Amino acid sequence: MRSVTLAGVLWDMDGTLLDSEKIWDVGVRELAVELGGTMSDELRHALIGASGPNALRIVFEGLGLEQRPEAVAAAGRWLQRRVTELFAGPVPWRPGAREALAAVRAAGIPAALVTNTQRPVAELCLDTVGRHWFDATVCGDEVPEGKPAPDPYLRAAELLGVPPEHCVAIEDSPTGAQSAGAAGCRVLVVPCEIAVPSAPGRVFRESLVGLTVAELHAVLAVPVS
Repeated sequence: MRSVTLAGVLWDMDGTLLDSEKIWDVGVRELAVELGGTMSDELRHALIGASGPNALRIVFEGLGLEQRPEAVAAAGRWLQRRVTELFAGPVPWRPGAREALAAVRAAGIPAALVTNTQRPVAELCLDTVGRHWFDATVCGDEVPEGKPAPDPYLRAAELLGVPPEHCVAIEDSPTGAQSAGAAGCRVLVVPCEIAVPSAPGRVFRESLVGLTVAELHAVLAVPVS
């Protein structure tokens, strides 16, 4: 077992801290109708955790639409406006999330929010979550590639000034878990809408209720191979 100090906790937002995937569900299903199609559950599941550009690509492919740059850009603007409207009010917390954030903050461990959501919508969500829990925030439109690429988690660790290998990321989706693992983080997986496959470096929990800092230290010690 490695003897490494937990240097940072990196929190996903949608589906991990906030029960916001249901809000995204409304937005992307309405987008499908706007584009003249209907979103299947399979297509919807493929979107969970996806970055903005990847999500639009998946939607257009899933609906069998030609990915003309101007059409994709227009769809992106439409979805951004609609989601901003939907996120204007308070967003429900995931069970145990607020208490888990407080436990990490009370222990003095640096923390970052790492989300594929673009900054304008993330700022609305931070009105619910509270900015004081985080020493840094990274959004999907602030890195070269969003999740599942490692860029968001690498950037978060850089902003905290800690090695990603000394961080635990908390995620709910396959896309997010892949991103965190590729960055070198250990991953605590708390599934929300869809199942996440097992993989080296991942530990699973049914919810964040009762999560302790000691458990996060234990996650950091799990082998990656």
